[in-house]
Amino acid sequence: MDRREQILTMHALFINQVVTIGQQPDRQDDFEELLTLAEQSGWTDLTACIRKIFQQGRRDMELLNPLDEEDRVIAEAILQGLQDSSTLPDPNAKPDPALAAPGLASMIHAAGAGNPQALQIIAEMADQMSKAGGPMAHLAAVIRPMINGEREANKLCKGMDSRTEKMVLGILDELKQLDEG
Repeated sequence: MDRREQILTMHALFINQVVTIGQQPDRQDDFEELLTLAEQSGWTDLTACIRKIFQQGRRDMELLNPLDEEDRVIAEAILQGLQDSSTLPDPNAKPDPALAAPGLASMIHAAGAGNPQALQIIAEMADQMSKAGGPMAHLAAVIRPMINGEREANKLCKGMDSRTEKMVLGILDELKQLDEG
């Protein structure tokens, strides 16, 4: 699965909700609530773009210029889904956790460097992972130590299953590259 597919899989439910709810005039309150939640998660540029798509009827590709890679992929999927709903990503597909390592590592690195937005986002993610229990809870438990600079694999991976350990090792590899800059 390439990076674009991983982004689509991770955000498939959101993309589907935007396309479905956004086209229903009687659900504008739900649509606005969805966009407000996205903004609160740090997607201000993406939500501004989505508002232009739905409120101004814009469909031009210039809309995507100010967006980063992840936001651009999401916005493109929304535009394509409006044209042809069969192009929408499967909202039930599960992302490959091994491919999440670079994203988690960059968030951990930014949080460790004192970025308050990254710290808030990674804390919310860790909370969700803790609630999921099992291997995800084990992963959540090592996020704070990694933010605080812990890089000892044996210490972080103690008691983890092989798949979660692989994820942590992937994050550590990414963090090493980020730390070396």
